[in-house]
Order: sequence, then structure tokens, then C-alpha cells
Amino acid sequence: MRTRNKPDRVPQASFDARWHRRLANPLGTTNTSAELTVSASSTFLAADGDGYELNMGRWSRRLARSFLDYVGACDAGLVLDVGCGTGHLALALLERSASVIVHGVDLAPVYVDYAKSRSPSPRLEFRVGDACALTYPDRTFDRVLSLLMLHFVPRPHDAIAEMRRVAKPGAVVAAAVWDARGGFVANRMFFDTAAALDPKAVERRARNYTRPLTRPGELAAAWRRAGFVDVSESVLHIRMEYASFTDYWAPYLGKDGPGAEYVATLGADERNRLEHAVRAAYLDGEPDGPRSYAALAWVVKGVAP
Repeated sequence: MRTRNKPDRVPQASFDARWHRRLANPLGTTNTSAELTVSASSTFLAADGDGYELNMGRWSRRLARSFLDYVGACDAGLVLDVGCGTGHLALALLERSASVIVHGVDLAPVYVDYAKSRSPSPRLEFRVGDACALTYPDRTFDRVLSLLMLHFVPRPHDAIAEMRRVAKPGAVVAAAVWDARGGFVANRMFFDTAAALDPKAVERRARNYTRPLTRPGELAAAWRRAGFVDVSESVLHIRMEYASFTDYWAPYLGKDGPGAEYVATLGADERNRLEHAVRAAYLDGEPDGPRSYAALAWVVKGVAP
């Protein structure tokens, strides 16, 4: 039977309060020293931990649960979370086991700092690192996992090779990426609307929906190419739920992720025009209020030889 032990950590309510403050002022930042992080190993614009929570963290927290159900029991041992972001997968692992030890690595220092602030548990370690050049010795980890990161890596096969290198023989290595083209409804609503208004957004939309490893079968093929055995691929489903249009629109006024990156290129009139059009798509003929959109993620797992 799988045990569910809650790790010692800052209460979730404090993070919910921080998130609501961010929603009230989406153009602000809680970390004035934060620098935008983009490199040869990532195309994801990273600026602020609260901004990531508003943009994606709340959904990665939800997806982490079903991802771990798919990966299988992990009641002990040493686990690596590659592209840990603000720490949702690592914390979910601690909730499922009283003995597992988790190392999280992310390229963005602001996300690593945010993840560190979430729990004082000695079973957690977060550090800045490059998925394409991990600093751990060969055959270190009993599990190597990656949630919503590989499709933002320009050289994903380098990252996968590193994940295999640091996995012990017999270790499960698994990853999840959004089915951006066919199963990411809330995101498509934004980019499809933008592309209808702005020719420059057409190229950005194409870039967003042709990211590596996001087509059917690509993850499994990459895992087999890397030499993993017992490879399987599947699809996970969550719903993205918004309280209002303000809740939906706020991430695009921030500094994190592809949508906000595009909005930042617009002048005030262009931004207002886009907001008006996206609002109409969100409302869809009904009063403002809650909306719920389906989101699909491709998942893969295999065993290191």
C-alpha cells in the first residue's frame, strides 16, 4: 500500500495568498532582482517564481499527481526532478513517501529560489543546473523524472541522454510534455486569436505548436533511441479552471512563458486590441465567470538498462 505522508513545509495557504496578490497586480514582480532566463538549453522565458505559478505552476501541481500515478510507486530511494520549476513534482513525491529523497534541478535561478522557499525538509535539495549537462555522477538515481520541461529544450536528445546517464540500471525514467497542438485548449485560444489579428503572431504560434517531442509517438521514439527498455507512452488529462477572465488573462501580462513573451512585444493599442478579442473568446457569449478547459499531456516511461 502506498503511504501518503505530508512533508514539513510552509502551509499552502501562504502560497495561495501570494498567488492572489500576484493576480491583483500581474505586471508587478515580487523579486526585483530577477533576471530573464533564456539560454541555449531552454526556450522558456523565466523571470519570476510568482509569475511562473500564475502561468503554469498551478497546472503542473495538478498534473504532477496523475504523472506520478503513471510512473508508479516510488516509496524510497533517490529521485531526480529535471526541470523542477517551482517544485511541485518534488513536493508531490514527498507527499507519497516518508523516505524518498528528491533532488530538483532547474536552469532558472528565480525558480530554484522559489522552490527552496516552499519546504525546509532535509529530504529536498534544489539547485540551478542545465538538463543538457547534469553535474551528477553516472548511475546515481533510482528514478529520473521530468515534468513539462523537455519540449522547451532545443536539444532534447542531449537532455534525455543525460537523464539516462545519471539513472541507475533498472531505474524508471519518465517525462511529460503538453500536447500543445491538439490538447492545450486554453493556450490555443490565446495564440489562435493573436494569429488572427497579427501576422507576427502566426510565426510565434507555429513555433509554440511544433516544439520538440509534442507529436504522437515522438516521446516513445526518443526513449527507445536513447536505449531505454520497456518503453510505453500514454496521455494524461487535467482541466485548467479559471475564476474569471482576469484570472485567465493575468499570466499574459507577466514575464514568464511564450504568451507573455509575445504580449511584451506589443504596443498599448495592440495589446488592448488583443485583450478585447481574447476576452470575447473567453466569454463566448456568456457573462464573465468561471471557465474550465481540457489539457492533455504526452507521457513516457522506460527503464534504464
